[in-house]
Amino acid sequence: MGDRTRDFPTLRLFTRVARLGSFSAAAKDCGMSQSQASRMIAELEAELGQRLLLRTTRAVVPTEVGAAFLSRVDPILLALDEAELSVREGDELRGVIRVSTSTAAALRKIIPCLAPFLAQHPHLQLQMALEDRRQDLVRDAVDVAIRFGRLPDSGGTARQLAFVPRVIVASPAYLAVAGTPTSPAELPDHRIISGPASIVPNGWLFEKDGETVQPDLEPVFSTNETEGTIAAATAGIGICSTVLWACSDELADGRLVRLLADWKTRDAPVHAYFPAGRSTRTAVRALVDYLVAHLASEGTVR
Repeated sequence: MGDRTRDFPTLRLFTRVARLGSFSAAAKDCGMSQSQASRMIAELEAELGQRLLLRTTRAVVPTEVGAAFLSRVDPILLALDEAELSVREGDELRGVIRVSTSTAAALRKIIPCLAPFLAQHPHLQLQMALEDRRQDLVRDAVDVAIRFGRLPDSGGTARQLAFVPRVIVASPAYLAVAGTPTSPAELPDHRIISGPASIVPNGWLFEKDGETVQPDLEPVFSTNETEGTIAAATAGIGICSTVLWACSDELADGRLVRLLADWKTRDAPVHAYFPAGRSTRTAVRALVDYLVAHLASEGTVR
């Protein structure tokens, strides 16, 4: 192995360029000039005899070889960081944990329970990316993603956190005008709201007395954020299918009403997903353990 592949600053620089998609951004992040960063990566590629990064006018992206190299280098650098922290700081948890999750899960369930954990570990920093779309977890250096439903088909690992009941809801104002459906077969006659929690295969699947019903529905309102579907339902636009986490407050204070409660719907599994190529650091495991314990105390873990 050559000198450059033993050069940890160069390897760290490579991971930053690959994730940020920019030499200038990575150079700034690593405290060097863009020309110095470009030269270091060129020397690394020359030593390996492989092109690791594809430069275009819009971005810098890993080649197939570069992506494979990134997936192998990243755990080594993370393990080195953790080893240095453990020696320097003993058993105290330090560093940055990068979490990706949906806006609704973060605002309604995860962020409200984090204060005791962060107070217990004052030297930890938590960076949370909130969006309902699925991120490129490796590129964005995500340590753990909190995900509902089907897990991504990749080489990562997962731990089940909870099962969350699915509910069908509408506002009293909407029901006063449109009437209250008594069976799933009546839903096509109503105004339907569509969002991330309802477009999954089980979003509108109902079971009762051995009968399975999945009505064909055409939404009148669609959004890419679960919080948007709850706002639309509360505003009286129509009926939506979502998870209980997303609307428990509105159900409790009467802004929304649960419908078709005598029909069984499919609970939504929630997992902590660890992307391929990311080592499961002690601090990340501690956070997930805390979330599991907290959700178990609420009776949502099976």
